[in-house]
Amino acid sequence: MLWAISFFNYADRQAIFSVFPLLQKSMSLDNVQLGLLGSAFAWVYGLSAMFAGTIVDRVRRKTAILGGLYVWSTICAATALFSSFRGLFAMRALEGLGETFYFPASMSLVSDYHGADTRSRAIGVHQTSVYIGTIAGGFFAGLIGQVYGWRWSFVVFGGLGILLGFVLGRWLKEPKRGQMDSRARLDSPSTAQAPPGWKSPAVMLLMAAFCCANFVAVVLLTWMPKFLFDRFHMSLAMSGLTATIYVQLASMCGSLTGGWLADKWHARTPGGRMLVQAIGVFGGAPCVVLCGMTRSVAWLIVALTVWGFFKGLYDANIFASVFDVVPAGARGTAAGLMNTVGWLGGGGSAPLVIGWISQSQGLGTAIAMASSVYLLAGLLLLLAARTVSVRMTPALP
Repeated sequence: MLWAISFFNYADRQAIFSVFPLLQKSMSLDNVQLGLLGSAFAWVYGLSAMFAGTIVDRVRRKTAILGGLYVWSTICAATALFSSFRGLFAMRALEGLGETFYFPASMSLVSDYHGADTRSRAIGVHQTSVYIGTIAGGFFAGLIGQVYGWRWSFVVFGGLGILLGFVLGRWLKEPKRGQMDSRARLDSPSTAQAPPGWKSPAVMLLMAAFCCANFVAVVLLTWMPKFLFDRFHMSLAMSGLTATIYVQLASMCGSLTGGWLADKWHARTPGGRMLVQAIGVFGGAPCVVLCGMTRSVAWLIVALTVWGFFKGLYDANIFASVFDVVPAGARGTAAGLMNTVGWLGGGGSAPLVIGWISQSQGLGTAIAMASSVYLLAGLLLLLAARTVSVRMTPALP
C-alpha cells in the first residue's frame, strides 16, 4: 500500500518536467524560469520537512500519509487551472507542502515492521516505487501533453491519486512505535546498544551527503527531458521516457542489490550501509560527466543506465543509514530534517543553478559539472561510516 502511494508521490512531482517544452513555448519562459518551477517544489518541500517530521512523531502516521496524499493530489489536479508563470510557481510550491509528510511518516512506519537485519531490504523494495513512479510521470505526462495538452497531464495524475486515497483508507495499518527495536533488545540484551542520537556527527555527515547526492539526482531528473528534446530532437513522450526509464529500471536493480548488500555489510560493521552508499556516489560520478558531454544517444543510454544502478545503491539506504543512529521515537524528525537539508541545500538549488550555468556554458556542460558534487558526497559518507564504526564498535576486553 505504501508502494502505491509513493508511486503517485513521484509521478506527480515528475510530470511537469516532461512538459517543460510546452510550457516554455506557451508562456515564453527561459531556462531560469523553468529552473524556478523545479526549485519551487524543492524549497517548500524542504522548508516544511523538518516540521512535518516532528509532527509525524506525534500523530498517527496513517493520518499523515493519507492526508498528504489527498492534499498533493488535489493540488496537482488544480495546476491545470493556471496559465501564468506565477500561478504555476505557486502550485508547484504548494504541492511540495502536501508531499513533505509522506517520507518521514512512511519510513518511520516501515522501521516498525522491519528491524536492523531486514530494514535496508524493505526500504529498498519500497524505493522501487519511486523509480516506477518517475518513469510513469515522465512518459505519460509527455504522452498526454503532446496529444491533449499539458493541463491534462496534471488532471490525470492528481485524480488517480485521490481515488487511491479512498481505496487505501480502510486498509493501511498503524504499528506500535519502536516495536522492532524493543524486540531486538529482548532477543539480544547483551549486544543491544543505544544509538548515539539524531544530533550526532554521523547524522550531520549523512545529511550533508544527502544534500550533495540529491543535488545531482534533481539535476538529471529536472533537465534531462529538455536536454534530450533539444540535443537529440526527440518528441516530448520519447524524451520523457528516455530520461527516466533506463535510469529508473537500473535504479530498481541497484536499490534491491543495495538493500541486500547493506543488510549483510551492516551485520559486520556498524557503518556498512554508509559504505554501500559511498560506492553508489563514487561509481555514479563519471556517468554524470558522460551524460552531459556525449553526442551519442547510445552512450547516453549506457551512462544513464549505469548511473541509475549506482544511484539505487545509495537510495536504498538513505533512511536506513540514519535510522541506525537515531532512536525509534525520533525517526520521523530525523527523516524530516534529512529532507529539509537535502531538498533545500541540494534539490532546491539544483534546477536553478544548472539553468543559470546553462545560459552561458550550455546545458550539457552544466549537467557534467554536477559530477563534482557526487565526489564530495562520497567523502562525507566515508567519514560518516568511520565515525559510526568507531562510536558503536565495542572495545576489546
